[in-house]
Amino acid sequence: MTHAPLRLSRGIVRPEWIDFNGHMNVAYYMLAFDDATTVFFEHLGIGEGYMKRTNCSTFTLEGHITYDREVKEGDVLEFATRLLDFDSKRLHYFHEMYHVEQGYLASTSELITAHIDMSVRRMTPFGAETLKRLEALMEAHRDLPRVPQIGRTVGIRHKAAAG
Repeated sequence: MTHAPLRLSRGIVRPEWIDFNGHMNVAYYMLAFDDATTVFFEHLGIGEGYMKRTNCSTFTLEGHITYDREVKEGDVLEFATRLLDFDSKRLHYFHEMYHVEQGYLASTSELITAHIDMSVRRMTPFGAETLKRLEALMEAHRDLPRVPQIGRTVGIRHKAAAG
């Protein structure tokens, strides 16, 4: 059975990740999400072992992180991951980072990743087995409710003047 969204990864906010504001520094959100991506890719069968067997890997093409609520040293984090879309060469996926003890959404990460033939370092199609796994996962995730962080753009939202 494929769960929607996937809950494959947990982590803890380490002391060295804390900045002078007393919370996790922005750079370490990327690291925490990268760890969640590693677990997600292992689940899909396209992790490090796949690269060693096939000489194909993945490169991130674009990413967007939101910082919804702060996390602090020692907080336990859980990651929920959903596949948003894919084609023969790319994945579009979304991670949500939750504070385990208090249950709030702390951060999100939306990414597009390309499948790369490492011998020429160019995009190449996924194999049939991987595409089959992706289709099954997409079927499970297709009807998940869309959260507001998906597809956001960066910009200052100005409030309309009261009139």
